Amino acid sequence: MLVAAAVCPHPPALVPQLAPGADEIEPVRAAAIEATRTLVAAEPEQLIIVGGGPERASYPPSPAGTFAGYGVDLSVRLSGAVSETDDLPLSLLVGAWLLNQAPWDEPARGEQIPENATAHECARIGAELASSADRVGLLVMGDGSAARTDDAPRRHDDRAEAFDRAVAESFRDLDAAALLGLDAELADELGVAGRAAWQVLAGAAGPDSDALFDAAVLYEGAPWGVGYLVAVWERHG
Repeated sequence: MLVAAAVCPHPPALVPQLAPGADEIEPVRAAAIEATRTLVAAEPEQLIIVGGGPERASYPPSPAGTFAGYGVDLSVRLSGAVSETDDLPLSLLVGAWLLNQAPWDEPARGEQIPENATAHECARIGAELASSADRVGLLVMGDGSAARTDDAPRRHDDRAEAFDRAVAESFRDLDAAALLGLDAELADELGVAGRAAWQVLAGAAGPDSDALFDAAVLYEGAPWGVGYLVAVWERHG
């Protein structure tokens, strides 16, 4: 059963060593750490980091990764301990780093979701994850559109801001159906990296999410032209 979820973006700059002096990212980082600490405080017996990637993959607590490819040889493991291997994708790397800030010292596993997965596939995965233990917590990693401004990674698209706003409202309103209804083709055109992971959360929360959970959006903005959202869902009681 899903008891709590934290939704965070995964830019490498979230890690201070990778972006020294980047004041624009500090509010995002602070909100993401707060959300992760709220997730840890829910005391899940199974904590799972969910993030997008090129293919479906599951990672037990032992695999680790390094940020060396982003300029700093900083290693993290899903359990929060340091390792020297290089197996984790970026979404799970940043998630593992966030868990280390919480801190979370128990085992955590990672689930990479194909970025082209259908909403039905994501919902099925989410339901399976939610049923994997009596108390499941999800750390859901994903960026919004990458086309908000002229200096964004993607070419500026007037549809980007409205897309990100709709996503934020879905999280604020605990609207799992709206998340599952996100336009995958439009998300791809806008460079959205979080669509599949968000839909996994929707599947884990179930159709009655608005009646079972409390929601808080801790950050909503677009530094560097990329939509970043930080939110928390907590089950009543």
